[in-house]
Amino acid sequence: MFERTRVDGGAGDATSGISVALSLMDGTEVKGRVSVPQGRSLGDVLNGPAPFVEFEEFDGPRQFLAKHAIGGVRPISPARGLGLARMRDNDGFDPYGLLELPLGAPFEDVRAAYLRKAKAYHPDRYANAELPAEVRGYLEGMVRRINAAFAALDGARLESRQKPVQRVTPIYSSPAR
Repeated sequence: MFERTRVDGGAGDATSGISVALSLMDGTEVKGRVSVPQGRSLGDVLNGPAPFVEFEEFDGPRQFLAKHAIGGVRPISPARGLGLARMRDNDGFDPYGLLELPLGAPFEDVRAAYLRKAKAYHPDRYANAELPAEVRGYLEGMVRRINAAFAALDGARLESRQKPVQRVTPIYSSPAR
């Protein structure tokens, strides 16, 4: 039947492309994407035992380049204008703003906003879509931030509901020896 680990009916080793600029030994520079198996890094592929690297120029065909012909590799970061920039955890984290709620919103509204956002950004929703690694990373980051926002607001609610525990003096205490 259908297997989630298989891509396009092939074996289970899904690959993604990492955008790079390659400086070749003959002095030319080419820009494109190096195929990297899921769970491995660009360094693993370049330092691995295979003599060739699968490479696809941005405006050209897919080809295999000999590793000995590569003089240098420079990763190309995604365009900042797409809104896919990495988010830092302390980068002005506002749980109400992230969930698009007014300050001091009731818990029912917080929970509804959390569920709405979590459904919209959860990576499992896009499991069958072939998305670039940058988009998958963005979705995973957003889900972490949405979960953190809900945890912060839910934690504050739970703390306010807890009653202070009063210490009770013991009725009898044994003499110290």
